[in-house]
Formats: sequence, structure tokens, C-alpha cells
Amino acid sequence: MTRKQKPGAKAADSAAVAAKMAQRTLVLDDNRKIGALLGPLDKFAVRIEQKLDVTVARRGNHLTISGLTEDADAAVAALRALEARLDLTGEIALADVDAAIKGALQGDAGSPPGVIRTPRRTIAARGRAQADYVEALLREEMNFGVGPAGTGKTYLAVAAAASMLATGQVERIILSRPAVEAGERLGFLPGDMKEKVDPYLRPLYDALNDCLSPKEVARRMENGEIEIAPLAFMRGRTLAHSFIILDEAQNATTMQMRMFLTRFGEGSRMAITGDASQSDLPRGQISGLEEALAILDGVEGVTISRFTAADVVRHPLVGRIVGAYERHDAKTPRV
Repeated sequence: MTRKQKPGAKAADSAAVAAKMAQRTLVLDDNRKIGALLGPLDKFAVRIEQKLDVTVARRGNHLTISGLTEDADAAVAALRALEARLDLTGEIALADVDAAIKGALQGDAGSPPGVIRTPRRTIAARGRAQADYVEALLREEMNFGVGPAGTGKTYLAVAAAASMLATGQVERIILSRPAVEAGERLGFLPGDMKEKVDPYLRPLYDALNDCLSPKEVARRMENGEIEIAPLAFMRGRTLAHSFIILDEAQNATTMQMRMFLTRFGEGSRMAITGDASQSDLPRGQISGLEEALAILDGVEGVTISRFTAADVVRHPLVGRIVGAYERHDAKTPRV
């Protein structure tokens, strides 16, 4: 039997909810900025309303946010973070909105973002994990960025490299990736070396073209300032005054990883990115990335930036997929 509600209880509940309601107002000095914050067809405002259970209303250069006090305060924090990003980069994407909402719910929306300035655009980190990663890339000589897909590991490493090349902090960028699918034997592919490895390095090219103009990328590749170096062909080299990126490092064997890390030369930076859960190495073969993380943890000059499913900045579904796989892996013993 359901307990009957006492007379006046419903009114008391309504009064309690009303007491927790709040209305916040943001005043911006530029009407165009409000339009950018709300997004095309107000889709950014709709996302904030849906995620935080608030109402966002605009009148002139005023934004009024209504909802439960904690929700309204989170919405204000998210909007302030987006305003700061807009001032910094001049643009906002839906992924930025999701990151600002996540930061607001975690009480981290007001933290200063890690920033990379490249000739083509200014890139600001989305969330604390990315901000720490950016700082490590710009500060430390060698950094490992490890974690699931969609966390920005490769993109931010390339952006840091492009920034340092443009400002003269390094003389060249060297891009490398294990070509596991071809067994490191690229001779059967048509074309010169660049054409042979292009399919494996496409994500790096895409990031480069975001940070430098396509013409500049082509010019710098032609004069050797941007170099493609398949991992199998790195042996015997000393790479000085360079920003060296090894992407998909989970596919490097232990010997390849050791060889690569010891190519480090004077005035260089090195970024190693990968996701141990997506290794294409033969079953039973140890990943050079996993071994290096265990061996080098705590070594002076080496930092390790770790990402989780909570740090995914692609479509929210990607984060949920990664989280589901992580839970499955935690319950399934390795064979």
C-alpha cells in the first residue's frame, strides 16, 4: 500500500524546490560574442540546457540562466569558460561546449587552459588532462601521451611541434609511426618513401595542415624541415634540434622502442603517443610502449601524461564506447 501524502506536503515540496531555484545573469560587452556563445541556431545553448537542466534566455547583451542553484551556477561557469576560450581562439566547437560543461560539473571550469599558438590558429586545451599534457609538451624534453582514442594526444603533439618549428625553437619536425600492417616492409607499395608511408601518417598530416598552411607544409617538407621517417628506418641516426613524434607507439616492439628513444639528440623534444589497448602486434608479443612506461617512470626529463575515457573530447559516444571497453577489459583476464 502506498503511503498517503499528508495534506499540505505537496505544497511544502513545491516550496522547497522553489527555494532551491536561482536565476543568474551574464552581461557581455559584445552582442556578436553572445551569438558565438549560443552557437548556430542556439545549438550550444540547447546543449547546456539539456546537460545542466537549466533555461538560457537572451535579451540584448544579457544572458539569463534559470534552474536549481547548483545547475545555474554550473551553467554560468561553463559559459564563462567558453567566453575565455572565444577570446583566446576566436572560435568554439560543440566539443568545447561539452568540455566546458564537464569542467563546470567537476569544479574545474575556471582553470587556465594550456595554450599552443601556431601560425594558423591558437589551440586551447579542453579540460585539465589536456592542459597538463600541453604544459608537459612545451616544457619537458620527452613526453609520453598514453590513453584511449579521442583524447587529443596526437593532435596536440603535432601542434606543439608546429609551434616550436615556427618560432625557431627546433629546426625540424620528424614524424614516425610503426607500419605494423605492412610488417615494416614497405617496398611492395608504389611510389617514393613519402608515398609509401602516407597512408600510415595521414592523421599527422591532418593535424599539421590545421596548424600550418598546406603550402607551408609542402614547402617545409620539400626543404627537409618536416621529415617522414618510418620507424624501421630510424636506426643509426642522432636527431638533434628536432621535435620528434612517434605516433601509435603501442605497435612498436621493445627493440624498436629502445632504438627510437636513444635517437634523442641535443636541443630536441620527443613526444611518444599511443593506446596500449589497441596494439596490432602479434598476440603474446610485448608492446614496447608498455615496457617503456614501466622502465622510464620517474626518470628525470621524462613525463608521462595519462588519459582515460573521461578525457575523450570527440563525440560523447566515443567516450561511452571507450568506457565500456575499459570496464570489459577490467573484468576479462588477459590471455
